[in-house]
Amino acid sequence: MTPDLHTLTGNLLCERTLDIRNWAVGATQRAQHEEFNTRGKGVNVSNMLARLGTNSTALIFSGGAPGAEAEAWLQSRGVSYHAFRTRTASRTGTVIWSDSQPETTFLGPDVQPDRDALRACADWLEQRPDDGVLALCGSFPGWGGADYAPVRAAIFRWAQRGRLLVDAYGPPLCELAAQPVEVVKINRQEFNGLLPPLEGRENLEQSLRRAHEQSAVKNWVITDGPNAVWVMAENAQPVCLTPPTIKEVSPTGSGDVLFAVMLHQLFVHGRPLLEAVRRALPYAAANAAHKGVADFELPVEGS
Repeated sequence: MTPDLHTLTGNLLCERTLDIRNWAVGATQRAQHEEFNTRGKGVNVSNMLARLGTNSTALIFSGGAPGAEAEAWLQSRGVSYHAFRTRTASRTGTVIWSDSQPETTFLGPDVQPDRDALRACADWLEQRPDDGVLALCGSFPGWGGADYAPVRAAIFRWAQRGRLLVDAYGPPLCELAAQPVEVVKINRQEFNGLLPPLEGRENLEQSLRRAHEQSAVKNWVITDGPNAVWVMAENAQPVCLTPPTIKEVSPTGSGDVLFAVMLHQLFVHGRPLLEAVRRALPYAAANAAHKGVADFELPVEGS
C-alpha cells in the first residue's frame, strides 16, 4: 500500500512568466504571452507527482491576493493541497523568457509565515498517523526563530515516527542532518556547505563516506546540475550515475522533478534508492530540455 505522501513548502512563490521576444534593460517591454504558475520546491514536487498519477498533499503557507491566486492554480491543476493561511501576502516573482536573452528570474523578498500559521502547520503534522512520508522542500524563512519552534518539533518527531525526506538548505539542513532522515537530496554546493572537504583533500566520494559516518542521515543523493549524480544508500558504497545528455533550455525545477520521480519510485513502486534515482534521471533531463517546470512530455518508462 502506498503511504500518504506530503510535501512542505516553506517559501511559496506566486510566479508570473512573461514571454518577451526581445528585451533590454532601460526600455519598456511588451510581452507576447503571460501566464501564472504556483511554484516553490514542494509545490513543484507535488505537481510532478500529480503528472505521474500519484497523489500527494502539498502543504503551503498562503497569504493575501497572491496566495489566493496560487491556491486557484493548484485547484485548476488538480494538485491536492492544504493551506495554512498567513496574514502576510505570499512571495511573488517574475520570469522573463526571451529569444534574445537567457531566462531571467526576479524574486520578491522571502516571506516568513506568521505565528498562527506556523502553529496550525505544527498541529496538522502532529495529527497525521505514523508511517507517512513528509518531504521538506526549499527554504524556510524564520526557521531558527521562536515562532517556528512548534513546526521544528513536529518535524523532528516525524523523523522518529514516519519517513522524512529533505531537499532543503541553510539552517534546516544543518539541524536535520542530526535526525534519522530517510533521504537527503541536495546539490553539491549545499553539500559542501554542510560538510566542507577536509582542507581541500577530499573528493565527493570521500566526503559522502564521512557524511554517512558523522550524521544520522540514512541515505544521500547529491546532484550537480547536468553533471554526475552521486548516491550513497544505507549500508552501501557511493555510486556515481551519469544523467542523459540534452540541450539545456532551462534547468529550473529539474532537481524538484528528480525528487518527485524518486519519491514515486520509492513509495509507489517500492524500488531501492539507487534504482529510483536511476529511473528519475531521464525525467529531470527532459525537464531541463524544456521551458517551465514539469510541463514536458513524459519519457517512456524503462527508456
